[in-house]
Amino acid sequence: MPRYRTTLADQVFAFDDLKQVMAHASPARSGDYLAGIGAPTARQRVAARHVLADLPLAVFLQEAVVPYEDDDITRLILDGHDAAAFAPVAHLTVGGLRDWLLGDAATPEVLAALAPGLTPEMAAAVSKIMRNQDLIAVARKCRVVTRFRDTLGLPGRLAVRLQPNHPADDARGIAASTLDGLLYGAGDAVIGINPASDRLPVLDRLLRMLDAAIQRFEIPTQSCVLTHVTNTLRLMEAGAPVDLVFQSIGGTEGTNRSFGVTVALLDEARAAAQALGRGTVGGDCMYFETGQGSALSAGAHHGVDQQTCEARAYGLARRYRPLLVNTVVGFIGPEYLYDGKQIVRAGLEDHFCGKLLGLPMGCDVCYTNHAEADQDDMDTLLVLLAAAGVTFVIGVPGADDVMLGYQSTSFHDALFLRETLGLRRAPEFEAWMRRMRLADDAGRLLPPQAGHRLLQDLGAIAAVGAGS
Repeated sequence: MPRYRTTLADQVFAFDDLKQVMAHASPARSGDYLAGIGAPTARQRVAARHVLADLPLAVFLQEAVVPYEDDDITRLILDGHDAAAFAPVAHLTVGGLRDWLLGDAATPEVLAALAPGLTPEMAAAVSKIMRNQDLIAVARKCRVVTRFRDTLGLPGRLAVRLQPNHPADDARGIAASTLDGLLYGAGDAVIGINPASDRLPVLDRLLRMLDAAIQRFEIPTQSCVLTHVTNTLRLMEAGAPVDLVFQSIGGTEGTNRSFGVTVALLDEARAAAQALGRGTVGGDCMYFETGQGSALSAGAHHGVDQQTCEARAYGLARRYRPLLVNTVVGFIGPEYLYDGKQIVRAGLEDHFCGKLLGLPMGCDVCYTNHAEADQDDMDTLLVLLAAAGVTFVIGVPGADDVMLGYQSTSFHDALFLRETLGLRRAPEFEAWMRRMRLADDAGRLLPPQAGHRLLQDLGAIAAVGAGS
């Protein structure tokens, strides 16, 4: 018996349960149709949005889209719900929340206080009835500041993850990409390598190489080798210089099981990293990556649409007060986000939901080569996210990741954003660039002079990475 109904133009539309309302209200995307849960017609989508807009927010505390008894992420979300923080909006419907978020009462301070009172499903629901400009306007008001060796998320700032990947983990190639990024003023979010190998000696060598560079040049940033959390725990036990613990996470227990991750394991890793005390201005030491489609890919979506599953991953992430979270928005491929239009929409949704839930949200603005997308689509999303106050973006040489084999964004793309929109780097990193004579007092890049320390000494850093 359908639980939710509405009538439009004398036609009755019925929905079996809350997750069907959510799925049918989602903007069209290939992953939901692959799962067999997308709205069959545009009229059905409009009807689902009418139903969703009229639903009281309290419904999401009473009807779980993934059963409480079957899923530890559901239990974490509902057991951790902050009723006092929720109280100011508890009387609202989803549509009422949209109007309130867009109004003057929803200041940055009020939104920060509200975040623990919103469940991921509430955030996903309101995003489904918002235009792109709504997603941008509200996300821009959400301020989430985190710290390790520098301060990220301040208003008017845009950070960059310097991603010096190499298909053979070659130290000279990584050093060259790192130098390229630093000379462009990238790296204030993190210098983070996706390793080609999972062998512990290789991972240890890469960590020591990055740490040597940060220490030699006194760079106020953090390093990360993006390996599985169990490898990072073993590296910490062996005395490796670990700054951040990385892990890919999903929005259901089954998705995380497919990643080899549990809440208890993440708890253990955070405690181990915090015990090292390597941060200088703060102790936020976790880095998570997510992406729409991971739950469906793992066969663990429970019939829930991919955007709601993604938002539920943020419910797990905020347990750890991470330094960084980013959605790798187009990485999984066109089976989940078919073209540039779907990728742009998904990127704005993910950023909005993450920021609304209190996360320091970044985005890997990316696509695979077999998607119906190109770099112009990425330029569009990049500018929209910067307008929305994105915490950080990715920088790889030439926007082409030669290790992971996908198209992302480059160091000069981030420079374009900073120069066009007047965005600055993290303050500690910007001060370092002035000391190194890489930027002037206004944050504008200066050409490095012959004999600059970075140009002279990075070869020695590569030698550390090569095991010399």
